[in-house]
Amino acid sequence: MSDIISRPYLPGDFSACLAIFDSNLPTLFAPEERAQFSEFLENLNARGSTYLVLTREDSVIACGGLLADEVTGKASLEWGMVEHALHGQGFGAKLTEARLTLARAIPTIVELTIETSQHSRGFYERLGFTVSKIIPDGFGPGLDRWDMTLPLR
Repeated sequence: MSDIISRPYLPGDFSACLAIFDSNLPTLFAPEERAQFSEFLENLNARGSTYLVLTREDSVIACGGLLADEVTGKASLEWGMVEHALHGQGFGAKLTEARLTLARAIPTIVELTIETSQHSRGFYERLGFTVSKIIPDGFGPGLDRWDMTLPLR
């Protein structure tokens, strides 16, 4: 995995990130979330989010963000995803580790949160996240929302 590079998102990555989103429909994302994700990418600078991409041989294979609120001491993982055909190869862990490193580098951040689905919750549980709330159909029909937290300090 040494050929995998983590770098900040660039506007030229927009189409590649949307393609990754599309590859995970409808299991990990609801189709109606595509417009939200597109708007999120278009407004990254205004939000103050840090968004990363993982590349292999100059191709974007994963993407995900971190939004930190130094006042509340909480940060959240945002819109993390790996190209569907590459699931199970450690790229999601590498992406999450990169975002955890960013969060831990901010001294005031004491907790990390994520809103994920029942399909990804096991991945985050293996990383130490615990469930704080479950909302049936929270992302769409058959796609439950699992709110999870991870203490950082």
